[in-house]
Amino acid sequence: MTVWSPLPREFYERDTLTVAPSLLGQYIVRRLGEQVLAGRIVEVEAYVGFHDQASHASRGKTSRNALMFGPAGYAYIYFIYGMYHCLNVVTEHSEYPAAILIRALEPVAGIEEMRSLRGGVPDQQIASGPGKLCQALKIDRTLNGIDLTQPGALFVAAGEVMPLGKICSSSRVGVRGDEKALSAPWRFFVCHHPHLSKHNQRT
Repeated sequence: MTVWSPLPREFYERDTLTVAPSLLGQYIVRRLGEQVLAGRIVEVEAYVGFHDQASHASRGKTSRNALMFGPAGYAYIYFIYGMYHCLNVVTEHSEYPAAILIRALEPVAGIEEMRSLRGGVPDQQIASGPGKLCQALKIDRTLNGIDLTQPGALFVAAGEVMPLGKICSSSRVGVRGDEKALSAPWRFFVCHHPHLSKHNQRT
C-alpha cells in the first residue's frame, strides 16, 4: 500500500518559477471515501504577480481570485467555458498573487475509476489536460481553498525529483495579454512524456 506524504507549505513559499518545475514528478492525490486516485504531475503553467496579464490577478483582487493572494499551499479552483474545472496551487507569500496551474497528470492509482470518470477514454487521455484531470479526479469548486499540505480529500504528495535534463519549457497555452504574457516560457513539462496535453509538441 502506497503511503502518500503531503509536501510541506515551505515547498510553495518559494519563487513561483522555482516551484513550478519542482512540481513535476510530484503527485496529486484525491481521496473519495476509502478509494484513492492519484496522478504524477507531468505538465504545469506558472502565473506570477500583478503584471502578468495572463493571470486572473492582473486586474486586482476579486472574490474569484482572492485565493491567489495567499497564503501558499492552498488550492485555487475555477470553472471555465461553462464546463471545465482547473486546479491551481497557490505559491509565494500573502498579498502577492501567484499560482501554478496543473495541466496534465500520469495516472498511477485508482486508474480504473479515473478511466470511468472520463468516459472510458484511452489511458493517455485520462488526465492529459487541466479540465480532463479535474474530471478524472472528481475535482470541482467544492474543493476550492482546500489546504494541499494536509492529507485530506485533495493534496499534493512528495514524489521524485525530476532531473533538469528531462524538463522542457514553452510559452503558456491559450493565454491572453501583452507580448510578455504570450511569450513568457512559463509552461514546464516532462519532455516527450506520453501523458502531456495535446500541446506537447511545443518545446
